Amino acid sequence: MDSEERAPSKEELSARRFIIGDPLPTTRLEGELLPKRIALPIFASDALSSVAYAPQEIIIILLMGGLSFLAFTPWIAAAVILLMIVVVASYRQLIKAYPSGGGDYEVASKNIGEWAGIIVASALLVDYVMTVAVSVAAGVDNIISALPFLDPWRVQIAIAFVVVLAVMNLRGVREAGLAFAIPTYLFAGSVIFMIVTGLIRTLMGDAPVADSAQYAVASHDVAQSALILLLLRSFASGCSALTGVEAIANGVPAFRKPKIQNARTTLFMLGAIAISLFAGLISLAVISGVHYAESACDLIGFANCATTPQPSLMAQVAAATFGNGSIMFFVVQATTALVLLLAANTAFNGFPLLGSVLAHDGYAPKALETRGDRLIYSNGVIALGLVAIAILAVFQANLNQLIQLYILGVFTSFTLGQSGMVRHWLRLLKTKPANASSIRRSLTINLIGAIFTGTVLVVVTITKFTHGAYLVFIAMPVLYFLMIGVHRYYRDVEAEIAVDGDVEFDKTGEHAIVLVGKMQKPVLKALDFAIAARHDSLEAVHVSIDETSTVQLEFDWIRNNIHVPLQIIRSPYRDLTWPLIEHIRAHRKEHGSEIVNVYLPQYIVGHWWEHLLHNHKSRRMRTRLMMEKGVTITLVPWLLDSSDLIYGRRSRPVPGQSRRGEPVRPHARTTERPPVGRNNSKPPRS
Repeated sequence: MDSEERAPSKEELSARRFIIGDPLPTTRLEGELLPKRIALPIFASDALSSVAYAPQEIIIILLMGGLSFLAFTPWIAAAVILLMIVVVASYRQLIKAYPSGGGDYEVASKNIGEWAGIIVASALLVDYVMTVAVSVAAGVDNIISALPFLDPWRVQIAIAFVVVLAVMNLRGVREAGLAFAIPTYLFAGSVIFMIVTGLIRTLMGDAPVADSAQYAVASHDVAQSALILLLLRSFASGCSALTGVEAIANGVPAFRKPKIQNARTTLFMLGAIAISLFAGLISLAVISGVHYAESACDLIGFANCATTPQPSLMAQVAAATFGNGSIMFFVVQATTALVLLLAANTAFNGFPLLGSVLAHDGYAPKALETRGDRLIYSNGVIALGLVAIAILAVFQANLNQLIQLYILGVFTSFTLGQSGMVRHWLRLLKTKPANASSIRRSLTINLIGAIFTGTVLVVVTITKFTHGAYLVFIAMPVLYFLMIGVHRYYRDVEAEIAVDGDVEFDKTGEHAIVLVGKMQKPVLKALDFAIAARHDSLEAVHVSIDETSTVQLEFDWIRNNIHVPLQIIRSPYRDLTWPLIEHIRAHRKEHGSEIVNVYLPQYIVGHWWEHLLHNHKSRRMRTRLMMEKGVTITLVPWLLDSSDLIYGRRSRPVPGQSRRGEPVRPHARTTERPPVGRNNSKPPRS
């Protein structure tokens, strides 16, 4: 029996309900939509959490040129903040113009062309996967900074967190949002408190000092020509703070009404909080003198650099501000680790929504368009979780390696999305609308956004390509051609099955064939079903591969007084399928306008090992018969006693083991009588 023919057992259903909860009716969909206070932590956790590692990445790159390069930190940070302002303002215009949830994909498709939309979609899919991988790796990194003895289990911890996040999202958007809201707000509150405390201490003449400030850095030789590239690379790494901004534009359908206003307000709140946290953390890092090198061994004087991981920048700033081992130090570390882990939740919301849009447009499998028990696109959640786990396993959850694969996808979508918005506003202006001044303002914002994000895309490509970003340039074209291939396949299938003037359905009459192996209850049940259906003609067919068994069947047929004619087909080569097909073809040659309905008995079993013991012949015959024109198949189920497992039977014996648990109750099927002595069908044609 095929796996899809087996219903889930009571135990399986109970476990499923415990993990993801009871199914929700479609009428509850509106109740699952998000208010602003819940939408903010769900969609903004990625952007908010980026401030935990974006400053660290800026300092890592700058220190490759030596301590003197830290003087560029404020200028790099200022450029990143300016870019954040431009991108937030640009996406507020996009939400207003395209609130359907397609985001950059929809904008690029409608205003630039199909190719641009698919590039954006492939870029966003890559970015969502990397969001999960990078966020979880960064969260684990912060946990290990506080608890270094966990370092050997880095990968296992990261994978466990992805599984937990996937399960939480399978329970539904609203329920996941309620679980993730508190850690996100605690993170923002604790970091703001740390920034205020550090700045107050600085103003009072007691500036915090990081432990790493005492270490010198073994700088790499940087030629004069490489200075600009180093600064650009630092800026590119800092731009990871912008990831997640596009998630709100892609998730507008998940907001409560008024959707556009709520989404735009949430995006503004996201930008304000993210910029404040980023600017404050960069300021404290500069004030406290944090030195964070690409390798711990580049810190001169850092003991046991080969075995002891360096504390994260957030950990060093918290220790300098509150004291290493203080309550607030652990609060900051705990909330940072939590929000970094939960930042992956942005992708768990964005990826399934984008997948559903792509599936609706025919660029992704239709399974991604189906809502699960909890009214979320569960197939998209599962797919994202599996791919992210594979990425974490391959890169050993190493943040410094994963970050190099990051932001390329998001800035590709940023650039094409903003360029599409520019064309959108230009088209509107050609219609000479009454609100032309408002449109020109939106056009200006999106034009600046397109220029800025396009420039950053070039910078990121140049500075990160040789550091691992080339893998993204491989993954995106692969996804692009896969989506084009899926779309063409669906298009061809639609054209193939579309109704046209050449289609004729002129079948008249129906002939039924009941396949008979031995005189058994499943065969008699199939005969009873066929007789009750009152076909125009009916015959029982036995494909004979053993003469002794055939003689016994003929004897049993007569002894049980069955009036349905039994047709014996000899098979000299012991094949069951082809003799039957030749018999059907001969019948259809004489009665071509008839439909031939073949009844196949099918065992329904409960034990996993019984799938190996039953239904093999039936499955092979069914597969081949489905290829024959004018043939339909009716499966007649016969429930073996073990099928009680499907409905909650406790006993699961193995072959040869006596049954335990509840006794098998007698069923009505054990007293069924064959249709002896009656024949409601017409005589079969000769």
